[in-house]
Amino acid sequence: MVSPPALRYQNRMTRPAPSIHVEHIGDERQPVIVIDHFVVDPDALVATAVALPYAALGAYYPGVRAVVPTALVDAFMAQVAPLVCAVFGFATPPALIESLFSLVTTPPAALQPIQRLPHFDGLEPQRLALLHYLCGPEQGGTAFYRHRSTGYESVDAARYPAFAESLAADVADYGLPPPRYIGGDTDIYAQTARFEAAWNRALIYRGHLLHCANLGAAPQFSADPRKGRLTVNTFLMGP
Repeated sequence: MVSPPALRYQNRMTRPAPSIHVEHIGDERQPVIVIDHFVVDPDALVATAVALPYAALGAYYPGVRAVVPTALVDAFMAQVAPLVCAVFGFATPPALIESLFSLVTTPPAALQPIQRLPHFDGLEPQRLALLHYLCGPEQGGTAFYRHRSTGYESVDAARYPAFAESLAADVADYGLPPPRYIGGDTDIYAQTARFEAAWNRALIYRGHLLHCANLGAAPQFSADPRKGRLTVNTFLMGP
C-alpha cells in the first residue's frame, strides 16, 4: 500500500483532519483513494451549488449538472495533488478536464439502456475521477465491476474492441437490463468493490475502471442540492 503524503488542512482545532486510506480493488488491484473530511467547509460548497443554474450536460449522466467555479476546484486540487501523484505514479500533477456539481434526478423507469450498465469515463489509464459526496449514506455510493465475459475491470484502447464485441454478444444472450440502477452482481457484470457515500467523503480512481453509482434504499431524485444526491465530479488527466 502506498503511504500518501498528508493533506494540508486549516482549522485543525475545530474540524477533524482528513482521514486517508488507499484500497486496491478487484483482480487488477487498481487503487482507489478514500478521503473522509475532504474539505474544510463542505457547507459552503453546498451553498454555492444552491445558487447555480442546472441543466442536462452530456448524453449519459442521469440527472442535471452545473459547472463548479474554478477557484473552488483550485483550492481542493492544491491539497490532493501530492497524494494523487504518489498513488498513481505521476511525475507532475494532473490537469483539470472539468468539474461539475451533479444531481441524480432520473427515476429508474426513465433510464436509457446505457444508463443501466457500468461505464467508464474514458479509455486513457491516466484519466482520473475525483468524486466528492455532498450527501449522506442514504443516497448510496459508488460500485466497481468486472465484465464477466472478458474478465476486464478496466477498459483501455487496446481492450475496447474485444470488450465492445463481447458486451454486444452478452446483450444478445441475456437481453437489456431492466429499467433500474445496477446494484450488485448481474449476468453480465460482477461487482468487485463498493464504497458508501458519506458526508464530505471523496474517492479518487482511474476513470477507465468499470463503475456505476450504487444508489441507496431510498434515494431522493431531487434537483434541490440541499435534498438530492449532490456530488462534485471532477475529471483529471495525468501526464
